[in-house]
Amino acid sequence: MIIKKRYFTPLLLSIVLILACNRYYVRDVEVIPREKEPEGFSIAMCKAALERTKHQVRYDSRYVSIAYPGGDVPDETGVCSDVVIRSYRLLGIDLQKDVHEDMLKAFDLFPDRWGLKSPDTNIDHRRVPNLEVLFQRKGESLPVTENADDYLPGDIVTWVLSGRPHIGIVVNKKKGFRRRFMIVHNVGRGPVLEDKLFQYKINGHYRYYGTI
Repeated sequence: MIIKKRYFTPLLLSIVLILACNRYYVRDVEVIPREKEPEGFSIAMCKAALERTKHQVRYDSRYVSIAYPGGDVPDETGVCSDVVIRSYRLLGIDLQKDVHEDMLKAFDLFPDRWGLKSPDTNIDHRRVPNLEVLFQRKGESLPVTENADDYLPGDIVTWVLSGRPHIGIVVNKKKGFRRRFMIVHNVGRGPVLEDKLFQYKINGHYRYYGTI
C-alpha cells in the first residue's frame, strides 16, 4: 500500500500521539465496590495510597524504636511496607496493632527468619513476610495470576525483587490504553505511582479490611 505524501504527516503525527498517550497519560478508573468490603473501602484505600505519593520520603530500613499502638518511624523516612502501613492508618486501621495481636495468638505461624523469640512491636509490622501472614489469616488471600483483570483497586500485592520481599497497593489509575491498574509503592525513591504490577515476580495477592 502506498501512502500519499499529503496524508503521511498527519498519519505519522497521529501514531506519535497515540504512542505518547499510551506511555504518559494516566487516567482515572471508576472503582466498583466488592460485595464483601466495608462501604467505600476500596475508594478510600486508593485515595489514601495516592495521598502518600505527595510526601517526600527517604528510604531507610534501619531499626527504630517507636510507640505502640499507633507508632511510626519519622515522617521523612520509610520503606515499602510503610506506604501500606500509613495508608491503612488513614482508614483507621493500625497494622502495627493487628500484626502484634495476631503474633501473640499464633507466634509460631509467623516467619522464623529474624531469630526473635517473642513479638517486637517496633519492627514486626514493617516486615513484609509478617504482613503476608496477617493478610492470609485475617483477610483474603487471592490467586496469583498474570491476568490484569484479577487485580483490583485497593488490593495489596507482594513481590520478590532480587530475593527481597516488596509490597504495594493497587490503585484506580491506568496508564494510556493499558488494561492493568497502576500501583503505589516505595522501591527506593519514596512513594510513587507506577505501572509496575507485572514488572516483578508476584508473591502474594490480598484484600484486607482490618481485623473487624
